[in-house]
Amino acid sequence: MSAKILDGKAIAAELRASIKTEVDQLISQGKQRPGLAVILVGENPASQVYVRNKKNACKEAGFNDFAYDLPATTSQADLLTLIDELNDRNDVHGILVQLPLPDHIDPETVIESITPSKDVDGFHPYNVGRLATRMTKLAPCTPHGVMTMLSKTGIELRGLNAVVVGASNIVGVPMTLELLNARATVTVCHSATKDLPKMVSEADLVVVGVGIPEMVKGEWIKPGAIVIDVGINRMDDGRLCGDVEFATAQQRASWITPVPGGVGPMTIATLLENTLQVAKSQ
Repeated sequence: MSAKILDGKAIAAELRASIKTEVDQLISQGKQRPGLAVILVGENPASQVYVRNKKNACKEAGFNDFAYDLPATTSQADLLTLIDELNDRNDVHGILVQLPLPDHIDPETVIESITPSKDVDGFHPYNVGRLATRMTKLAPCTPHGVMTMLSKTGIELRGLNAVVVGASNIVGVPMTLELLNARATVTVCHSATKDLPKMVSEADLVVVGVGIPEMVKGEWIKPGAIVIDVGINRMDDGRLCGDVEFATAQQRASWITPVPGGVGPMTIATLLENTLQVAKSQ
């Protein structure tokens, strides 16, 4: 068996094209162009790449892109003042603060300062709470992007035994909620989990997001399982790899996401989808 590839790059391109069509329709109706404000504090190289990709995606989709590249010395108070200003602007429909932030800035305070209706990352406790209570408005981008990818397999998630490896607020927890809402039976594994190989080997669907290169071994994968690898890690030799041992896992799974070109593009496309949703609601 060799798994089919869940091509996130292609699926994201389809989604962005659909978003561009909707934006063109809004403009033709005399409505406001969606606007996304992206705030970057400091010069983290990975964050700079992510922000650049988001800016390019905004341009492609016909969004207004408001970029704020702030020095690492920016105070928390000044950052919160900027967010307050963006909260009040009618031409800004989405606000994104790129993580991680410098050590002197508390990310939880920053996330909670964003008006929930403009929290297009879906990180605000209000939006996570709505996801948990099946009243979703703005869902966290990476898990929701994964759900879009899974819909492309044509496989019914209801009743599947799903294992989520990693319990972060950005991926693991909201991914669990998304799968629960789809009526899968979900087990969450983390650093205190006993016998992770056994847990993974029993899963019909495995979603891994831990940031450890190839931590989940391919031989653990149940034959025919779906494997979603959220991780992206740069190795000493310069190559990129995920959190799953891809080559071996591909020989056992039915579907698998590549790294790169899997979940990453879906995160950005879903960010645009959330921003468009806010613009349309106004």
